[in-house]
Amino acid sequence: MENAPAPACRLYLITPPSLPDLDEFADAFSAALRAGDIACVQLRLKAPDGGPPHADDVRAAAARLAPLAQDAGAAFLINDDPQLAKETSADGVHIGQSDARLVDARAMLGPDASIGVTCHNSLDLAFEAGEAGADYVAFGAFFETATKEAPTRADPDILTRWREMTVLPSVAIGGVTPENGAALVRAGADFLAVSAAVWRNPLGPAKAIKAFETMIADAVG
Repeated sequence: MENAPAPACRLYLITPPSLPDLDEFADAFSAALRAGDIACVQLRLKAPDGGPPHADDVRAAAARLAPLAQDAGAAFLINDDPQLAKETSADGVHIGQSDARLVDARAMLGPDASIGVTCHNSLDLAFEAGEAGADYVAFGAFFETATKEAPTRADPDILTRWREMTVLPSVAIGGVTPENGAALVRAGADFLAVSAAVWRNPLGPAKAIKAFETMIADAVG
């Protein structure tokens, strides 16, 4: 029997910046994982002032959430901090341009870790990340977002140009919703990073994931 072709675009789920009730969130998180095809989860916590989270909060959240993600077949990544990724046995780390150097993260986490790099709206940064050994690059923000302050705005054309020039996967991030994501899928995004549109959906995260899957299927169909 032939293997089914890989989906043209998959979901990359990012946690809310604050998880005041970890057990309650774990229930919603499990519902989201069961609802559809989620390739990756990024634990992205922030302190109340928007700065780096307390390391113990990251450790506690990872201990609770990583097994749920991994049991569902999703990679579990830590935002910004390779050391915490190593301590929590995460599958990898996502780093920004002002965070740890990719070469240092790779040396710490090893060749099998998944390491992604924020590249804003720059193909040059993306090529640099690819040459340094990144497993994916993230472009954005594509739309207005209240989840994280976005220093740059990207055009969907960057996804098309990137796919034409390389096989390294791209993640489209920043304000992505079921209503606006189709343009990014058609432009060539390998993954859609989603957060607020899932966790703030009034119908719940499972319904949100299903809405994203319907949108992706329609966009590639």
